[in-house]
Amino acid sequence: IKYKKVFNMRGGEAIIESLKNMGVKTIFGYPGGQTIPFYDMLYDADIDHILVRHEQAAAHAADGYARASGRVGVCLATSGPGATNLVTGIGTAYMDSSPIVAITGQVPSHLIGNDAFQEADIIGITMPIVKHSFQPKDPDLIPSMIKSSFELAISGRPGPILIDVPKEVQEGELTEFSDDLITTPGYNPTLKGNLRQIKKASNLIKEAKKPIILAGAGVIISNACCELQKLAETINAPVMTSLLGKGAIDETTDLSLGMLGMHGRKVSNDTINESDLLIAVGIRFSDRTTGRLDSFVPDTKIIHIDIDPAEIGKNVDVDLPIVGDAKNILKSLNKTLNGYKYSDEVKSWTNNLIKAKKELLPRVSYNNVPLKPQRVIKEISEVLNADAILTTDVGQNQMWAAHFYDTQKPRKFISSGGLGTMGFGFPAAIGAKVACPEDVVVSINGDGGFLMVCQELATVHDYDLPVIAIVLENRTLGMVYQWQSLLYNERHSQTKFKDSPDFVKLAESFGINAERITKPGETRDALSKAIKDNEAIVLDIVIDPEEALPMLPPGAGINEMIGEYKLEKDVI
Repeated sequence: IKYKKVFNMRGGEAIIESLKNMGVKTIFGYPGGQTIPFYDMLYDADIDHILVRHEQAAAHAADGYARASGRVGVCLATSGPGATNLVTGIGTAYMDSSPIVAITGQVPSHLIGNDAFQEADIIGITMPIVKHSFQPKDPDLIPSMIKSSFELAISGRPGPILIDVPKEVQEGELTEFSDDLITTPGYNPTLKGNLRQIKKASNLIKEAKKPIILAGAGVIISNACCELQKLAETINAPVMTSLLGKGAIDETTDLSLGMLGMHGRKVSNDTINESDLLIAVGIRFSDRTTGRLDSFVPDTKIIHIDIDPAEIGKNVDVDLPIVGDAKNILKSLNKTLNGYKYSDEVKSWTNNLIKAKKELLPRVSYNNVPLKPQRVIKEISEVLNADAILTTDVGQNQMWAAHFYDTQKPRKFISSGGLGTMGFGFPAAIGAKVACPEDVVVSINGDGGFLMVCQELATVHDYDLPVIAIVLENRTLGMVYQWQSLLYNERHSQTKFKDSPDFVKLAESFGINAERITKPGETRDALSKAIKDNEAIVLDIVIDPEEALPMLPPGAGINEMIGEYKLEKDVI
């Protein structure tokens, strides 16, 4: 803990200095009336600022930065509408346990509560979707609040932190720079699992004949992928993942069965209820993963490992809970299993699932026009290497990517899971590119979601960020259109777009290269060229609007899939 006298350091300068002390090199933001003092101080500061074109994009970019790097992302907005425009991005980060710090300007303290111009109670508005909030009333508090925010955002189960700074606090002078951590009573996350529970888990594993591992985003967040791989190999258990668990295990390996749930892989959905032991790690058992709870693994013993005790037993009753950090617990569990040899029954179970997975691989080349999205994702997979980062928007584009793109490393597949936020993919790609400038970053978007954030093409242009934006153009709100087809007798209410805009001309108006793709093979060629040129580009790929994903209807059991007729063509 350092104390030193500071003269002529103002609150805004303390924010900048504190961010630098926390290793922050880039912030994403948009100025406004109540942040003018901060931005004036930022003018002479040696910290990078990315000026987005909408505050929501600032939050998504900070989120993408955090997910790609494992570090805290930072976004900034003014008071009132600027702050409320961050809310969707903050909610997205909260649902997906992404560590961001959102700093907002606020009207002067003496006006708070008076309905002043551009005043909003952003602390009250965001209370359900942040881990913690701060509002300094004295500039001396800023260093401690910044440091504590980063500690809270990244520790335990990560999540967003809000710091709301009144205008006069930004302008006021500090008497000292003290960055002591602020005590947060009641917050003391458990990191090491109970050894007796871990021993019990080891015994359950040794008794199991049909074990399966279900991995969620918590495995990636805790950097536990190596430990997960070791466990899977030691006990010869196939691994299923949630959407955000993609990358927890190399999906090109035999033990990976792919995603489970409403839009999950058929081999996963068909076999999950046959297992006698489910080892769930870093997953919250969302409704999109489990389907109807009364039909989810009714005869299976469940071990649930999670750092957040509130998630254990919340949705699914478990036989053995273990609270703690996934990496620590898996290390200990692997240690207790040292020397374990799995039985012939386990070997037979897993071999049968591996065989089933291979038999269910896509069997059609899709050489027809209009293009099938499966073919598009296949061509993307042929071009990108294991280090490329793929971000997605939400909807059909997201699920086609989740199914047909094999993610080989953690933090290389970035998507909005819990909140399902349209408009997430493109600004998240901007944040990921800033975090990992040497990696190829490709954003897959539906035309609906892309139109929500297409103004960020100006951000990409102005900061020379070589992000590749793919728009799967089917002129529909694809996922809702599909549900209307399957569940509402094809009554397509407000889900069809007309012919505006021309996405190529739209991109070119921002000074961004663009290409329209309509034929097989063109995606592969255009993507290869874009990577070689290392410039931003929009690839407008025209796809078949009638192509739909097999799915579980809302409230269905895990193996009651709609769209089985499609399995003649594309098995997932």
